[in-house]
Amino acid sequence: AVVSTQSTGETHICSSDINMSIKVEFIRLKSYQNVSSTGEIQVIGLSDLSTLAGKHVLIVEDIIDTGKTMTKALKLINEYSPASVQCASLLLKRTDKSCGYIPDFIGFSCPDEFVLGYGLDYNEFFRDLPHIAIINDAGIEHFKV
Repeated sequence: AVVSTQSTGETHICSSDINMSIKVEFIRLKSYQNVSSTGEIQVIGLSDLSTLAGKHVLIVEDIIDTGKTMTKALKLINEYSPASVQCASLLLKRTDKSCGYIPDFIGFSCPDEFVLGYGLDYNEFFRDLPHIAIINDAGIEHFKV
């Protein structure tokens, strides 16, 4: 059974074998505009990272592209002394632009193309597609900001 407490944001997982309390927080890391990285990470969400101190943190990511954003995010999170930090990513892009970062858990690898859908967006478009797709040049041009 899973019991969620809205007032504290904590979820309790109880079974005959497991009894633990987890807290789910959502943050958004934004580093792209059009198909290019801005070089800056914009953190949207969780205003007090000090709540991570002494906690085991699992980052659930949609895609690891070059790994630079996650490397910067991990550096930021580790400043708050969590007990541990691991990362699970749905996609890992196969690219020669990689900084070498590999997440702890990987769903699938994908080609070095701009992918979208299933939560991934291009300038806030296509996030709601029920599948993952590659945007073509015409789509990039049409939806650029």
